[in-house]
Amino acid sequence: MAVRRKRKSSRKKRGSSAAAVLLVFFLALLLAAGAAAWLFLAPFGPETETFVEIAPGSSTARIGQQLEAAGVVRSRFAFDLLRWVKPGALKAGEYRFDHPAPLGEVYRRIVRGDVFTKAVTIPEGASIFEIAARLEQAGFGVRQGFLDAAVTQAGLVADLDPKARSLEGYLFPDTYYLARKATPAQIVNLMVRRFRTVAAQLGLKENVHTVVTLASLVERETAVDAERPLVASVFFNRLGKKMPLMTDPSVIYGLELEGRWRGAIYQSDLKRNTPWNTYLHPGLPPGPVDNPGARSLRAAMEPAKTDYLYFVAAGANAQGRSLFSSTLDEHNRNVAGYRHAVKKAGGR
Repeated sequence: MAVRRKRKSSRKKRGSSAAAVLLVFFLALLLAAGAAAWLFLAPFGPETETFVEIAPGSSTARIGQQLEAAGVVRSRFAFDLLRWVKPGALKAGEYRFDHPAPLGEVYRRIVRGDVFTKAVTIPEGASIFEIAARLEQAGFGVRQGFLDAAVTQAGLVADLDPKARSLEGYLFPDTYYLARKATPAQIVNLMVRRFRTVAAQLGLKENVHTVVTLASLVERETAVDAERPLVASVFFNRLGKKMPLMTDPSVIYGLELEGRWRGAIYQSDLKRNTPWNTYLHPGLPPGPVDNPGARSLRAAMEPAKTDYLYFVAAGANAQGRSLFSSTLDEHNRNVAGYRHAVKKAGGR
């Protein structure tokens, strides 16, 4: 009887030990699950704007170290583990973090390449001077830096326009999403690439210098789409008759280049002898006076067939449209009508 009781006692002890081991294992699993949830699911990160720049070719370990050092993730090792569990190409660039987030969200952003950019819109007809001012206002360096790049990088369009003295005309107007540290050289390169894309879509391959220069004048003279081919026809007709173009935008551009533009054009400006003064010099100006959009480029490539030689620009007309004419007498009547309308409206 004593032997039997001893065997029963041994079985009870073994059962208790197994239960204890299972309990410890279960508790360990709970602790591990809690730790994993804390590492991977609990939001963590900066409350204020923080930037992390990932260089091209960075290893996962290096990226994890950067994120941990910046306070974006709790643990670089957890980031490494997530990369092993969820493979994906981690993309270089500058990332902006401004609120606590789960590790998975941070990881997904880097896989998507959700880099931080600033949107800058360059309107159609903006000159390099106006683009430089917009970029400076948006925080992309000083104005002069962009102006310098627009001149020193003129070789970017040497195959399109060997005469180009700067990138004026080839910085395509569009909305650009720029990295926070984008340099002037990088920005002009991006804008020229966009011009090349649009030029290819339009089929612009020949006489690029002439087309872009003419389009830049059209862009400045009217914002009415239907009038662009008509304005282009006036310039073509005047060029064919060797008449001076007599267009104010080119005169103004020459003054801007010399730092003499006063915000309004005066009679003395029309007499100032610059290569851009199309009142004094026949033919097109030496180059574009702004950066035209696709519609003005198309108009310069395909001007309307007219006998117009004159127009009162839409921007100068109280009715908001251009007035075209074939004779000087008709043009003078249009000018007189415009001045009367302005006076009637309370202008000078």
